[in-house]
Amino acid sequence: MSTPDVTVVVAVYNTMPYLTECLDSLVGQSIGRERLQVVAVDDGSTDDSGKELDRFAQLYPDVFTVVHQPNSGGPAAPSNRALELATGRFVYFIGSDDHLGEEALERMVACADANESDVIIGKMVGTNGRYVHQKLYTGNRDVTLDDSELPFTLANTKLFRRELVEKYGLRFPEDMPVGSDQPFTIEACVRARKISVLSDYTCYYAVKRGDASNITYRANHLARLRCVQRIMQHTAALIPAGPRRDAVFKRHFDWELTKLLQKDFPALDADTRRQVCQGVGALVDAYFTDGLRDGTGVKRRVRFGLARSGAVEELTRAITEETEHGAPPFLLEGDRAFATYPGFRDPAVGLDDRYYEVRETVVGRLSAGTRLESADWEQHGTELFCVVKLRAGVTGDTSSAVVALAQGAMPQSADKAGARKLPADAARPQRCGTLTPDAAVDGGTLLTARIPLAATRSKRGVRLYVDVAGSTYEIPVRTDGQPMPLARRWGSDEPHRVAASTNSKGRLVITTAPLREPKSGVGARLRRTLSRSKRK
Repeated sequence: MSTPDVTVVVAVYNTMPYLTECLDSLVGQSIGRERLQVVAVDDGSTDDSGKELDRFAQLYPDVFTVVHQPNSGGPAAPSNRALELATGRFVYFIGSDDHLGEEALERMVACADANESDVIIGKMVGTNGRYVHQKLYTGNRDVTLDDSELPFTLANTKLFRRELVEKYGLRFPEDMPVGSDQPFTIEACVRARKISVLSDYTCYYAVKRGDASNITYRANHLARLRCVQRIMQHTAALIPAGPRRDAVFKRHFDWELTKLLQKDFPALDADTRRQVCQGVGALVDAYFTDGLRDGTGVKRRVRFGLARSGAVEELTRAITEETEHGAPPFLLEGDRAFATYPGFRDPAVGLDDRYYEVRETVVGRLSAGTRLESADWEQHGTELFCVVKLRAGVTGDTSSAVVALAQGAMPQSADKAGARKLPADAARPQRCGTLTPDAAVDGGTLLTARIPLAATRSKRGVRLYVDVAGSTYEIPVRTDGQPMPLARRWGSDEPHRVAASTNSKGRLVITTAPLREPKSGVGARLRRTLSRSKRK
């Protein structure tokens, strides 16, 4: 029997009915069955998965090799068993609840042969609501661990040259219930001569199962923490400290470790919270370099810093308060801004200000923290002012804050809440009337704006402009159902009407318009009659 081009490894545990579609997609590959070997290992399934594997083995005996073994607790052991039986020039791993595009294997093998690549990453998409990182698939190209989005795509669902796998004895750690594919994939990518991306054809369809029974979804915080520790230690032994290692570890800080410090963290028992905090803190100490820290958003950075300081209660409070009330206000100090999360400048916590400093765009958070408190009219002689009290999600040096009436819709660059960061070359908005900080209040600063109204026809939104960390932000003022003042008439020579209202997006809008005499009706006829009488 000739050597197959590719061996597909399928580790199987209770994946019916998804398994059938997976196996159908393999036997239907355009590469042809004579070039294909499938090694499927049933890891002690208790549903009909084992029987389904046997059925396919009977139908396609020259393609399928099926092994049944007691349950091992994860995909590592069955994958290793399959590797022992693999004979193909390449080996490909597929989840038994996923499936392939018809031409996937043929295209990937051809790409590997043409480019002399050791690893081929075929385009992967999610189905049934499953998220799959897409930034890697921007074109057919070669990539490395340190100059691409590859660190965010570390699943083993790739084509590997089997010569590479055997040369370095690559296997999956069987004591890791989740994430056991990462050490394998990372080392393969470190050892590979060339890694190529095939993005012009959808090779892999990753399915989110309706019962969410995948082991990754069921693992608890401590199990996931232990697995991340193992992955990062293994990676550190392969890649020296520096930008290349940071590029890989950015993924683990942004994804795996961040997920341990989400809104479910406060619900853990005290001892588990302490252990998670201790474990995350140790990884921060070991691998969270200045470059990683400065490139991480303030929300994550503060949580990592509090874990590193062992500030379990402050970390719990930071997560709880942000979940319930949103981000804390930003403290403005000249051209610097700080997010005032728990522990900020607390000597007992001892966390450097750089953990709390805002460096990234904060559009959505500023918008969420800015809302109308009250609005009214104020007249001085012939001038009319709109007096707006609003709560801004900033404290400290608010001298940069400006309130103005803006014409027209927000540009497409605005976020979902309507705020936007102004381009660096945009004209600085002019102060419209006077703006004074009344007091620091819970959640920010109460500001009062007296906005002069012009006798003209206009419909304009009230917007706050504020400088945060060297950038200017334009923020529409949300009304949150606040009652609006009654419409007001002003002016004698050219009387106008002014009204404050909430638009369809919940933002404050001021409308002015001249009062014109009606062209018809009883009132108009009466005024014309009175006018003629006066002339006589």
